[in-house]
Amino acid sequence: MNHFLVLLTVTCTAVLHCMICSNYVPLVLLHTESFTDLSLIVCLAKKKSKSSGTDSGEENMSKKDLALHQAIDQITTSFGKGAIMWLGRSEGHREVPVVSTGSFSLDLALGIGGLPKGRVVEVYGPEASGKTTLALHVIAEAQKLSGGGYCAFVDAEHALDPTLAESIGVDTSNLLLSQPDSAEQALSLVDTLIRSGSVDVVVVDSVAALVPKTELDGEMGDAHVALQARLMSQALRKLSHSLSLSQTVLVFINQIRSKVQTFGGGFGGPQEVTSGGNALKFYASVRLNIRRIGMVKKGEEIIGSQVTVKIVKNKHAPPFRTAQFELEFGKGICRSSELFDLGVKHKLVKKTGGAYYSFNEQQFHGKDAVKAFLTKNESVAKELEMELRRLIQTEPPRKPEAEDDLLDDSPEEIVRPETSSEEDLAAIIGA
Repeated sequence: MNHFLVLLTVTCTAVLHCMICSNYVPLVLLHTESFTDLSLIVCLAKKKSKSSGTDSGEENMSKKDLALHQAIDQITTSFGKGAIMWLGRSEGHREVPVVSTGSFSLDLALGIGGLPKGRVVEVYGPEASGKTTLALHVIAEAQKLSGGGYCAFVDAEHALDPTLAESIGVDTSNLLLSQPDSAEQALSLVDTLIRSGSVDVVVVDSVAALVPKTELDGEMGDAHVALQARLMSQALRKLSHSLSLSQTVLVFINQIRSKVQTFGGGFGGPQEVTSGGNALKFYASVRLNIRRIGMVKKGEEIIGSQVTVKIVKNKHAPPFRTAQFELEFGKGICRSSELFDLGVKHKLVKKTGGAYYSFNEQQFHGKDAVKAFLTKNESVAKELEMELRRLIQTEPPRKPEAEDDLLDDSPEEIVRPETSSEEDLAAIIGA
């Protein structure tokens, strides 16, 4: 049986009265030129006959539930499907799709397996700590996804090395590169790329190098108060919505500055701050603090650096976890070294004595021999990675082992960097 609604008032807030259930329904979408007589309108909702012996869903609803459903229907009609939804009833919102960072240990520390899509990520740290290298690894991993992801690199510092990118694994023929003239141009093209919905990763290197037009047109020494901070705040307000629709990972590389405290220097001396104001800190779902903690030597030759990444902010998993890995000069993250270190920690690679290790029913002399074996046998390395992933996700937290058990006696060693002051050393260790 249909609901018959009679028009009671012909105004901008006309009300329809159902002659069957005596409900009042606001008239929203009915537009006519003139009404001279009362009109009968058929209600869109269908009502089952009372003789069927079953009650309708509306009869079982409370007035509060019915009002909520009507509000949701009105929002959907006005703004489209997906404008509002039940969070727990949508399967698409249960798991966050990710892009790997290229580091196995960092993916595990992030808790979700990589950087979340449709979010803002900030990577910051001192000079030569591996920020750009990590961002290039993210691009390389995104390009390996099914269908071949498109990525863009906004080189505001004008310092990208294509040779380094290719050695890391980036397909430069499918990498969009822009070297903008101003901050407005850089952020505008980032917005255009994200709105296209076709780019998986956009890297901006770096926030500190984004110079507003006003500053470019001015003279050296002119005072410009918070131009960059206001520009970043405005851009992030616009980009956050576009990112959620396009599922693009937006990575901002940032530099650090020392903020000297006034009024006697404050407590603890200078503090480190990032460029571009505070807006990026709020809009970023993940913030990574990357620092170099040592040099990797093979004999007398320095072949790389040991870095640690602290997850300062994480909206998708517990924050403040850390990950350590090696960066080989000209090659990037050494994945076999990560697998070796985690394998020793979780007893999958056993130290039999001295510099000898037992793995895969074979004996190896030194860390380099195990790394070479894992690099040569990708299937074995994949099996070790899967086993490590299973162990780390299932076993409870463990107490840190002694440092002597984690380091080997091979010719390769980790050397702490030289520091000029106690403050520098405290900053490196405390990060």
